[in-house]
Amino acid sequence: MRLLFLTPQLPYPPHKGTALRNFNLIKNLAPHHETHLLSFVEEEGKLPEASPLHELCASIQTVLAPKRSLRQRLRALAFSTLPDIASRLPSALFADKLKALLERTQFDVLQVEGLEMAQYYLATSAKLPVIVLDEHNAEYLLQRRAFEVDSRAPRRWLGASYSLVQWLKLKNYERRACRRASAVIAVSEADRRALLQLDPGLDITVVPNGVDTEYFHCRPLVQDKDSTGSPTLAFTGTMDFRPNVDAMTWFCHEVLPPIRSQLPQIRLLIVGQSPAKAVRELASPAVTVTGPVEDIRPYLEKAAVYVVPMRMGGGVRLKVLEAMAGGIPVVSTRAGAEGIAVDDGENVLLADTAAEFAAKVVEVLTNVSLGRRLAAQGRKLAEAHHDWRLITPTLEELYARLKTKCAA
Repeated sequence: MRLLFLTPQLPYPPHKGTALRNFNLIKNLAPHHETHLLSFVEEEGKLPEASPLHELCASIQTVLAPKRSLRQRLRALAFSTLPDIASRLPSALFADKLKALLERTQFDVLQVEGLEMAQYYLATSAKLPVIVLDEHNAEYLLQRRAFEVDSRAPRRWLGASYSLVQWLKLKNYERRACRRASAVIAVSEADRRALLQLDPGLDITVVPNGVDTEYFHCRPLVQDKDSTGSPTLAFTGTMDFRPNVDAMTWFCHEVLPPIRSQLPQIRLLIVGQSPAKAVRELASPAVTVTGPVEDIRPYLEKAAVYVVPMRMGGGVRLKVLEAMAGGIPVVSTRAGAEGIAVDDGENVLLADTAAEFAAKVVEVLTNVSLGRRLAAQGRKLAEAHHDWRLITPTLEELYARLKTKCAA
């Protein structure tokens, strides 16, 4: 088949969740299908010559991502009926390039990566190929959960108000975008159920997030100390992403102190690009905020426990799968492990309160056999259910079904 991917940022290098998913889908589809890419870029000339995308894609076109001022965002928040995500990447040039591609080439599938890209098929009356909307999150659910968490703390009521407005706007917009698509992809059964609440008649297939289990096979056995002799915890992610900021601020203020009362030498690594001010302020002798790194595996290798104290968000956490594939025991909230068929006490430890989370981390650090079992079983789960090579055929089956449906 001939596929055209629309992506909100270049899928390479795959340093954040959206790019990781998009790159691995393209990587595993391209050997069997003629794959084309139209993508936004943050800077002119951002596509490196050595990028594997050149080998994977039959053609690549890029458009400089538009910038929005705070004033523009506030005006849209106050006066537009559209959610913020619908105004994130408006570009007449992108629309023109898409129109030219569709006129010049007959594509079997238009693969739209993320709700922010839905504007490019919602705004046109032109004849389009089969549209597959890949919902990386049930976006309205993400904002609803952010509202529920932030509304509990008066100092965060401004953020809660923003999320409430976005939640209400997103319900209508996300419903319209899903209805206009030929089919929708959800990354978890939980997200699928959430999207069906918008419209029970939607055609939704679960294509979960995955992990390159060979790339992330960091070590054969669990280590309980880093090179300095101190037990180390790790968290990775894009550190201006609101759910990640909330996770780390909550963990450092509420969970880390009781852990340190029992294990004073404990260290935490917060690894990832674009740390927000609230994250940078967490840095201390016990907490390292790295900023962007080329490769997260050396940091995973140092970790005795990978922590996932997520309280908001949705989808399937790529970070959890990477830690499991890397052979690192995971302690997570239930929200953090959502969408992965984990078994509490077997391949992960789950905890939702600060006291329980701290106790579970200490338990792993002081019980070597438990840590090794969690690491081994987590790795087994990642290999059996979340290797990208096993996931992509589900997407190909969806394409085949939609092509047959169109031909009928």
